[in-house]
Amino acid sequence: MNKKKIINDPVYGFVSIPSGFIFDLIQHPYFQRLRYIKQVSMTHMVYPGALHTRFQHVIGAMHLMQLAIDTLRSKDVLISEEEEEAVLVAILLHDIGHGPFSHSLEHTLIEGVSHEVISSMLMDRLNEEFKGHLSLAITIFNDNYSRRFLHQLVSGQLDTDRMDYLNRDSFFTGVSEGVISFDRIIKMLTVVNDELVVESKGIYSVEKFLIARRLMYWQVYLHKTVIGAEQMLIKALKRAKEMSNQGVELFATPALQHFLKNRINATNFISDEIHLNWFTKLDDTDILSALKCWVDHDDFILSTLCQKILRRDLFRTELRSNPFAEEEIEVYKNKTKAYFGLSDRELEYFIYEQVIHNSAYSAEKEPIRIVNNKGQLVDIAEASDLSNLEALSKKVVKYALTYPKEIGFVELEESPKD
Repeated sequence: MNKKKIINDPVYGFVSIPSGFIFDLIQHPYFQRLRYIKQVSMTHMVYPGALHTRFQHVIGAMHLMQLAIDTLRSKDVLISEEEEEAVLVAILLHDIGHGPFSHSLEHTLIEGVSHEVISSMLMDRLNEEFKGHLSLAITIFNDNYSRRFLHQLVSGQLDTDRMDYLNRDSFFTGVSEGVISFDRIIKMLTVVNDELVVESKGIYSVEKFLIARRLMYWQVYLHKTVIGAEQMLIKALKRAKEMSNQGVELFATPALQHFLKNRINATNFISDEIHLNWFTKLDDTDILSALKCWVDHDDFILSTLCQKILRRDLFRTELRSNPFAEEEIEVYKNKTKAYFGLSDRELEYFIYEQVIHNSAYSAEKEPIRIVNNKGQLVDIAEASDLSNLEALSKKVVKYALTYPKEIGFVELEESPKD
């Protein structure tokens, strides 16, 4: 069988599958599942074009990784064929542990287990199936390899994962602020003491990358309507789990049924492989088929949430720089209770408070270093003449309140003046 295939990617053009082994990994059911998981969850509720998948993203990230390897080799960085294939496999499989709707339901179906942990578990399984062929890829993925720049290309502040998702998400949402000079950044990468650094000529491209990341988070990933829609989806699943635990029979695919009826947390998920077996059968279609059926359920809360999600009759979300006053939230709660006839316990399905964090650059975690003409390494915040680059490293906190738009805006009465 000819395994030298090419994929026509709308962002980069033709992407080549570099080896027969990588072709076999892509063909595996664990990997093909990513075709049915949206990359940016509920973002299509705001940007209708944002229907691209995790499958597309990881193929793109692999393509950028190949470009990065080629660039580093052209600068006399020795990378063996074994290391090249391993780092390509690591980036290809870095998102294989994502569940339905990506980050949105990450801790809803399985409590306290991140997609990175599940990715690692699935990579271990694949390594057994492929007779140890993934061992080096797993070592690089887990940051246990001596040549650390390879891990930084997979998971770092200038990794090919971030480069692809910013470029791809910008393309499919139509938000031009996310467009980055990924090709120039890659051309400016080099390695010093097994650390991934950037040549000084690339500093402005990196600055633009960090600014684009900040803008994409506020404009796309943390858009107030998106985070409100995600919370509605989370609450619908929470209500379904609550009802299933009380013995109510709900329509669900066998895989989703398993996660509705069982309380699965970090301890039992890792210890009992049956949960991972069922997880590999889950994707967005399991959730969507359930929502379509639950629309007609007798339970008012479940049916209302599902109807509103599917009809895009979403709750309103307000985003502020300061916390909402307790008395203001209390007014929203009382109006919601009265309008829908809810009990205090049922209110959690209709009123949501969130604290949103965003920082484009984490200098403390792992600084992006610039190598100057003298061969000295300098943190980009010091090397840059962009005054707000230091501000990008500060964590921005915002407060969100989501509530049914039927109750309207709440205006607090002003206290009488003395």
